[in-house]
Amino acid sequence: MTRLGRSRGGLTSKVHLASDPRCRPLSFVLTEGQAVDSPRFIPVLDKIKVRGPVGRPRTRPDAVAGDKAYSSRANRAHLRKRSIKAVIPEKAAQAANLKKKGRRGGRPVSHDAELYKGRNSVERLINKLKAWRGIATRYDKTPESYLAGLHLRGAVIWMRSLQ
Repeated sequence: MTRLGRSRGGLTSKVHLASDPRCRPLSFVLTEGQAVDSPRFIPVLDKIKVRGPVGRPRTRPDAVAGDKAYSSRANRAHLRKRSIKAVIPEKAAQAANLKKKGRRGGRPVSHDAELYKGRNSVERLINKLKAWRGIATRYDKTPESYLAGLHLRGAVIWMRSLQ
């Protein structure tokens, strides 16, 4: 299962990322600090490529857990089209709107609470990334060098997990 999350990296940027259950990074997308989270869901998923011992890289997880910021009709439709289980709770405003529509609103969204409990792995990954001073304080002047630092720290996390 893949978990998605976001973290503020300094005053002017936001890191959207995906992790596996073992707190290893799968993809990073860097945006402006004031950017909305939901539109970054599909680009983060599209960057996931995990190579196994043989064959092509795997790009489709079994399930995706995200927080309420990623709850949108478009994101759920994208997951449904790719046969990926969505473990994303619904925003209260969305649920109220569907309830207000009555039968025309459709079925309420459900999510697996047990799978959602594992979403903290992305929060733990963010803590591992921020253990590097350069990422936590965002000393890099350009987004490219900051993203390169994220990839470098992600590679170190992967190598340590394989020992």
